[in-house]
Amino acid sequence: MTISIKIDFVSDVSCPWCAIGLKSLEIALNRLKGEVQADIHFQPFELNPDMPPEGQEINQHLSQKYGSTPEQLEQTREAIRLRGAALGFTFGIGKRDRIYNTFDAHRLLHWAGLEGHPGSQQALKLALFSAYFTEGLSPASHAVLLQKASEVGLDPARAQAVLASDAFAAEVHQAESFYTSHGIHAVPAIILNDKHLISGGQPPELFEQALRQLAANPAT
Repeated sequence: MTISIKIDFVSDVSCPWCAIGLKSLEIALNRLKGEVQADIHFQPFELNPDMPPEGQEINQHLSQKYGSTPEQLEQTREAIRLRGAALGFTFGIGKRDRIYNTFDAHRLLHWAGLEGHPGSQQALKLALFSAYFTEGLSPASHAVLLQKASEVGLDPARAQAVLASDAFAAEVHQAESFYTSHGIHAVPAIILNDKHLISGGQPPELFEQALRQLAANPAT
C-alpha cells in the first residue's frame, strides 16, 4: 500500500543548503517509490528580504552577516560543492558572486503551485536553484525567471503577467509570516504532515528513515 505524505519544503532559492536538502529528499523519495507518495508544497522564506534588486557582492555580504573570513568562506563553499556533487547537483565554481532579492521568485513559485501542471512547482524550484548556483544567474531578474518558467513548461505569457504585477505578493508575505511565527528562522525546514520537522540540508538516509517511519505509523 502506498502512503501519501504531505511535505512542506520551506526554503529560499538563494540558499545552497536548500538545494542540497531538496536533492536529498528527491533521492529518498525515489528509494521509497511504491511505498510513499509525496505531496510537496514549496513554501517561501527570504534569507535577505531587504536586499535591493541589484544585490550585493557575496563575500562582502557573508562577511557582514556572519563575520566569516575569506578562508572560512572558501572552506564552506568547497564543502557545499562536494555535498552537491555527491547528490548530482553542480555548484558552479566562481559562478555565484552576488546575493540577490528573491521575492519575485517566490511569487512565481507560488503561482506555479496554484496554476501549473502537477510537478511544475518542483521543476521550477530546481530550475531556479540551477540558474543561481550552477549558472550564476540572478533570481531577481525577470528575464531569468521567465526563461526558467518556460523551460519547465509553464505558460510564459501568464508568468510575465504575474511578474509585471504584484500578483501573489500578499500570499507570499502571509506564508512567510506563518512559518516565522511558528518558529522557522532557518532553512531548509521540511515539515512532514504538518507535524514533524527536519531542519537543514540532511543526507538522503535521514529523509528516507523519517519518511519510512511516518509511512509505517501515519497516525503519529
